[in-house]
Amino acid sequence: MNIVVCIKQVPDTMDVRINPVTKNLDRTNITGVINPFDKNAIEEAIRLKEKHGGEITAISMGPPQTIEALREALAMGCDHARLLSCREMGGADTLATGYVLSKAVKKIGDVDIVLFGSHAVDADTGQTGPIVAEFLDFKQITFVSQVDIVGGFVTATRMLEEGKEKVRVKLPVVMTVTKHLNTPRYSKPVNIMKAFRKEIPVWSYEDLGCDINLIGIPGSPTIVTEIFEPEKRSEVEMMQGSPQEMVKELVAKLTANHVI
Repeated sequence: MNIVVCIKQVPDTMDVRINPVTKNLDRTNITGVINPFDKNAIEEAIRLKEKHGGEITAISMGPPQTIEALREALAMGCDHARLLSCREMGGADTLATGYVLSKAVKKIGDVDIVLFGSHAVDADTGQTGPIVAEFLDFKQITFVSQVDIVGGFVTATRMLEEGKEKVRVKLPVVMTVTKHLNTPRYSKPVNIMKAFRKEIPVWSYEDLGCDINLIGIPGSPTIVTEIFEPEKRSEVEMMQGSPQEMVKELVAKLTANHVI
């Protein structure tokens, strides 16, 4: 079984800042980490390999530092990694990103399963997996919480807002997975050392045979015009007095604001 896991390096949520001038994420000196839901995708790929055999290739589109996320994927248990990176790919929206990822999957060849996290914690669109499925003309199953593969067919349970749905499709398939699917494993020190010694090829848009008009900014019909912090609508009010007096005052305020 040939499995591809598409991962994204995102800013550590503890370091997120917004540039007051550009109104976009300030990525300067921000620590990059693997998107948490993508770790569930990596874990599921490893479990499927352990059960059915095969190889796992992790791919990611991004700047050169994205290679750190790919090394972590190798340390977790992926067999190969490919970085999709060149200046022309910069500024891509989900459509242009999905196009590049699909070209990488085609270049790898004979892929049975493509796995994604259900969404990324920075953009939160959940669009890239389905877009890749469309470019590849693969079946797609989103928000997967359980997977079973028998005889070339995938049976998966999907998490919906008001319940669950069980579906069955024939391989090849693109799946986006939720955190309910598994618990990602920790990397062993020996595997971390091996990952840092492993060569990770870098593929440009030319290596992938991409149409330059379909990548980066030219291939992106949407743009993010602004990112902003939530408005702070309340302030902390400190109460004084004895415990009995403060409880009485708190109850009065909650009652006045129709909380109780």
